[in-house]
Amino acid sequence: MDKIKIAQIGIGHNHGSEKMRAARSFPDVFEVVGVCEADPAWMKSRGSLDVYQGLPFMSEEELLDVPGLAAVLIETDVWNLIPTAQRCIDRDLHVHIDKPAGENLAAFEKLLADARRQSLVVQLAYMYRYNNAVQYAREMASSGALGEIFEIDAVMSTEHSRDFRDWLRHFRGGAMYIFGCHLIDLVIGFRGRPDAITPFLGKTRHEGVDVYDNTLAVLEYPNGPSTMRVSSVEVNGYGRRQFVVLGTKGSIEIKPFERPTVVTYAEGGGDIYCDRKEVVELSPMGGRYDELLLDFARCVRGEKENPFGYEHELLVHKATLKASGFEDIA
Repeated sequence: MDKIKIAQIGIGHNHGSEKMRAARSFPDVFEVVGVCEADPAWMKSRGSLDVYQGLPFMSEEELLDVPGLAAVLIETDVWNLIPTAQRCIDRDLHVHIDKPAGENLAAFEKLLADARRQSLVVQLAYMYRYNNAVQYAREMASSGALGEIFEIDAVMSTEHSRDFRDWLRHFRGGAMYIFGCHLIDLVIGFRGRPDAITPFLGKTRHEGVDVYDNTLAVLEYPNGPSTMRVSSVEVNGYGRRQFVVLGTKGSIEIKPFERPTVVTYAEGGGDIYCDRKEVVELSPMGGRYDELLLDFARCVRGEKENPFGYEHELLVHKATLKASGFEDIA
């Protein structure tokens, strides 16, 4: 089977280097033809990283003119993701876009509409969709083993540096916008479109940084709400990142998500006044982004339909904007 010729535009996104590492770890799937970065500051700080060694750096026009180019990884600064991806769509290229999908909803809607019309794959970089613990929870929910899902409790916090929290000031929703989008993607994947979304955006002003760094969003559903918490000042926040799915027949807790991933399952029945959960042993995962990119390849080759299509991506992004305090989002 022919390799997919793929390139990367931008090295400024914090996930960009590891995304390239994942792509280069599958040489039978991807032929990485080059990288583009127009910002001298990013070239100075990241251009010499090991994952880019041996790859040609070129202008965007040169890169998009590479014969046989089929797809592009969009890893620019967050505010440039959608304009850059749109230029690739305009050249009839499939795109993997890091997240979130921009504060200009109309621009993202246009991108999706154009991609749909041209039958192009648009994949957002929500890697937890492919986390093996999330896959296990999804299979249990789909099988009916959990009964009716009535609540999801999700947390994605970190103890960020002052510089990182200062960077979050670029975004209206702060930490909720950058990290809550992951949780929104998962909650909607399990529960569908919420009836309403209410954000609670707080500022600790720790170390004098005026940013929404302690946040909560409530997604309302007919049989009960789901909650998402995101903090950038939580000590050992990474260790408390969690995704808890509650159903009428059973519950699953993923905590922490990664490093290590720990999953427990509790079945209904038995003594209700003791902790009955049991640890679920799952097969080890590969790299964090491996399955994400391999599924992108399968979609690009036409081997399968994108399981997270245009409608899902638009719904997730609208919900992300609402959770980030944007109003007048239909």
